Amino acid sequence: MATAVHQLSFSAPSAGARRRQSRASASASTTDRHEVLSPNRRLPLRKVPGEHGPPLLGALKDRLEYFYGPGGRDGFFAARVRAHRSTVVRLNMPPGPFVAKDPRVVALLDAASFPVLFDTSLVDKTDLFTGTFMPSTDLTGGYRVLSYVDPAEPNHAPLKSLLFHLLTHRRQHVIPTFREVYGGLFGRMENDLARVGKADFGNYNDDAAFGFLCQALLGRDPVDSPLRDEGPKLVAKWLLFQISPLLSLGLAGLPTLVEDGLLHSFRLPPALIKKDYGRLADFFRDAGKAVIDEGERLGIAREEAVHNILFAMCFNSFGGIKILFPSLVKWLGRAGGRVHGRLATEVRAAVRANGGEVTMRALAEMPLVKSAVYEALRIEPPVAMQYGRAKRDMVVESHDYGYEVREGELLFGYQPMATKDPRVFPRAEDYVPDRFLGEDGERLLRYVVWSNGPESATPTLQDKQCAGKDFVVLIARLLVAELFLRYDSFDVQVGSSPLGSSVTITSLKKATF
Repeated sequence: MATAVHQLSFSAPSAGARRRQSRASASASTTDRHEVLSPNRRLPLRKVPGEHGPPLLGALKDRLEYFYGPGGRDGFFAARVRAHRSTVVRLNMPPGPFVAKDPRVVALLDAASFPVLFDTSLVDKTDLFTGTFMPSTDLTGGYRVLSYVDPAEPNHAPLKSLLFHLLTHRRQHVIPTFREVYGGLFGRMENDLARVGKADFGNYNDDAAFGFLCQALLGRDPVDSPLRDEGPKLVAKWLLFQISPLLSLGLAGLPTLVEDGLLHSFRLPPALIKKDYGRLADFFRDAGKAVIDEGERLGIAREEAVHNILFAMCFNSFGGIKILFPSLVKWLGRAGGRVHGRLATEVRAAVRANGGEVTMRALAEMPLVKSAVYEALRIEPPVAMQYGRAKRDMVVESHDYGYEVREGELLFGYQPMATKDPRVFPRAEDYVPDRFLGEDGERLLRYVVWSNGPESATPTLQDKQCAGKDFVVLIARLLVAELFLRYDSFDVQVGSSPLGSSVTITSLKKATF
C-alpha cells in the first residue's frame, strides 16, 4: 500500500523565504490552511487541528469521555472528526495520569493517513505495542518481548524468526488438532442447548483456544500438565494486569469514578500475579523445549525464548482468538439464514470434492468463507490501535489535506475508522460477507490492516506486521468451515465484554444436506 507521507525539511529558511513566509502568515491569520501544497499528492497543507488542553485536566477530561462518554470509543473519535472537520487531529489517549507520562498524540482516523504507521523507515515502534504506556517487564520475566522491539534493534530479527518457526514447525498438526478441539466445543454447546436452551460461546472458546494452541504448536495438552484446566483463567488474569489501564469492565453497580481510579490511574502490582505467571512459564519452559532449542540456535538466551513464546501464544494468539472468534460468530449469526445457506453449500461441496476431508486444498475452494473472515477482520479488527513515533519531520496525508508532523511526535491510529472509511468501502458500517470476492474484492484487501500491515502484504523480519497473520486467517476459516459442516444455521444473542463481544448461542440447526 502506498503510504501517504512525504519527508519535509524544516531547516532554517533563506531571507527571501522568510519574507515569503511572513506574507503567507499574514494572509493565513484567520485559517490553519496554508497556501502551499503537500509534496506527495499536491494537497492543501494544514496544521493538525485539535488541542490537548491543560497538562493534567485535559488528559483526564479526554480519558473520561473516551471510556464513559456517549457513543463509546467510536463516538469519542467521531466527535473530534466532526468538531475539526478533519480526520487527522490532536488529542489525548488513555490512560494518561498517572500511568502514562505523555498522553498527547496525533490521531490518524482514515484509510489514507493510517498506513504511515506501518512504514518503519518513518516511524519508530520502540515500546509502543500498548500505546502511551508500557507494562512492567516484571510481567514478562524481566524481558522486553518482541512486540515492544523496533525492527532496527538487533534482537528483532532473531525473535521474529523464532515466532515464524513456532507457527510452522508443526504445521501438519494445525487442521486435525483444530477440528478435534473445536469439535469438542460444539459438542459441549449442543449439550448446553439441550439442557438449558443456550450456550456461552466465549467461555468454551477460551478453553478450546488455549488447548488448541498448546497442542497444535507445542504438541502438549495443558490439561495433562500441572496447569490442569486452569490455563485460560491464569492467562486472562495476566492479560488484565497488562492492559487494565486500557479497559472498562462495565460492571453493574461500580461507579465510573471508582473504576477509573482503580484501573486507569494506577498500575496493578505485578507481584500479585507473579506466582500465576510462574506456573505459565514453567509449562512453556517444559512444553516448548524444541522451540526453545531453535531459539538458542538463533542466538536467543533460553529464558528469553521462554518468555517470548509465552507472550506470543498467550497475549498475541490466545488474546487474539478470545476477541476474534466471538466477533466472527456474532457477525455470521447476524447475517441470517440466506448467508448461512450459501456458506454451508460452499463448505460442504469443497469438502466432498476433496475426499470428505478438510484440507488446505478444500479451504482454497471456499472463497466465500475467506471473504467472510476478511470482512469480520475489517469491520471489527481485533487490535483496534496502532502507534508509531515520527523519526523525522514529515507531511502525513489524509484524503483531502497534508498535515505537518514534527520529529518525535507520537502518531496514533484508530483502526476501525480506517477500515470503515466510507471513501474506500461502500456500506462501510455493514457486514457484507462477499465483499472481498472477485478482482474488485481482492483490490480492497490492501485496506484490511488488522495485522499491523495490509492483508495483501507478507510479514518480514524487517517490519512489525503480525508474524501470525496467515495463521490467524487460516484458523478463522477453519472455524467457519467447521461451523457450517455441522449446522445449516444458528442464532445468537450478543452483549458486550471488556475485550469485545459476548456471544450466546441460542440455537444450532443441524446439517440437513
